[in-house]
Amino acid sequence: MRLGVISDTHNHLRPEVFEVFSQVDHILHAGDVGRLDVLTELEALAPVTAVYGNTDGFDVRSKCPRVAEVELDGFLVVVTHGDQFGSPAPETLAAAFPHAEILAYGHTHRPRLELVNKTVTVMNPGAAGPPRYNLRPSVGIMELEPGIPPRARLVDL
Repeated sequence: MRLGVISDTHNHLRPEVFEVFSQVDHILHAGDVGRLDVLTELEALAPVTAVYGNTDGFDVRSKCPRVAEVELDGFLVVVTHGDQFGSPAPETLAAAFPHAEILAYGHTHRPRLELVNKTVTVMNPGAAGPPRYNLRPSVGIMELEPGIPPRARLVDL
């Protein structure tokens, strides 16, 4: 199974996302969605598990939880924006969600991919929306196969 991981779109879905996510089976959106239309456009590519972020309005908050858990290809995946932890670090998230095998988060706009405790894959895909903090927009791709650790990479847009 191939996952597309995206966060911090802030109302803006770049055309490059459609190319990078063209072969994904499921999409994780880690919050600060912006318009609900962003989720609708992503749902045209694959099923979406999304959470709200600190800048999302009532419309997104009424459709998305703060934290989502989903089992994908035998892996327990937790998605959160992460703002409830201030500026979240992979170790903080792994401690808060000890049952998770994969954690996707956003908020910092800084792409990050780490293995915590040799078993938990933690990814912040960076921000896919308007550029901020002199960082390039980015997303993530994660490959899941039962019985082996996830393979993941960050993709600049």
